[in-house]
Amino acid sequence: MFIEIFSKQDIAVDYLSMTGPVSKRFKPSLSNPYYFIRKSLYKKIREFAPQLKGKLLDFGCGSKPYKDLFVNVSEYIGLDFENEGHSHRNESIDVMYDGKTIPFGDRHFDSVFSSEVFEHIFNLEQIIPEINRVMKNGAKLFVTCPFVWNEHELPNDYARYTQFALRHLLEKNGFKILVQDKTGDFTMALYQMKMVYFNEHFIPAVPWLGKLKFFRVNIPPLINPILNAWFSFWHWLLPKRKDWYLNNIVLAEKL
Repeated sequence: MFIEIFSKQDIAVDYLSMTGPVSKRFKPSLSNPYYFIRKSLYKKIREFAPQLKGKLLDFGCGSKPYKDLFVNVSEYIGLDFENEGHSHRNESIDVMYDGKTIPFGDRHFDSVFSSEVFEHIFNLEQIIPEINRVMKNGAKLFVTCPFVWNEHELPNDYARYTQFALRHLLEKNGFKILVQDKTGDFTMALYQMKMVYFNEHFIPAVPWLGKLKFFRVNIPPLINPILNAWFSFWHWLLPKRKDWYLNNIVLAEKL
């Protein structure tokens, strides 16, 4: 169920993301149309991952793209759920669950990581207590989920959470918030969505050329670096507003 900030133009399976260092899909170059959301998410996960230790559950693991960043864990177990919006072919999932009950005993894990998953869970208020149940007292929970992004993994896309909604859901279910952060800002979120529109909707619709696979595949990698570099330069000069942003970042502790 892990959302990989995935699009029609990013369909190739990246085996490095399963077994080795973080791949270019999740640690992207300027040529990637999702450069700003993925790069900023990678930086935040790299920053907080070392705080998770011991036996770790990756809840909604998908291909475990960030596994290599968790340098202080002794065991890394990936759990996911079969759904029609996301194919798990070639993914390295250790345990599948039924979407209701996590198949581990009480107080089993020292830490839990869940990245870009909560928006795909219809019954999140029932699942958070389940996550709490399998965590030891004092265990840490590290969550990321999008605030600004288009619908994806259809039809299993149910919500976008504000920072206040996430805090409420976690605190009412036995967690103490240690860190609450965001990735991106107003202008970055706006520009990133323009890049999504350009790559996923505009390029395929260009008269005549949009129907040619060669055009759709080869032209964006030539243009994207220029567009992303242009905004990267101007972004430093623009006023920073955090009331519209890309991702929520939460580090919490089980009470």
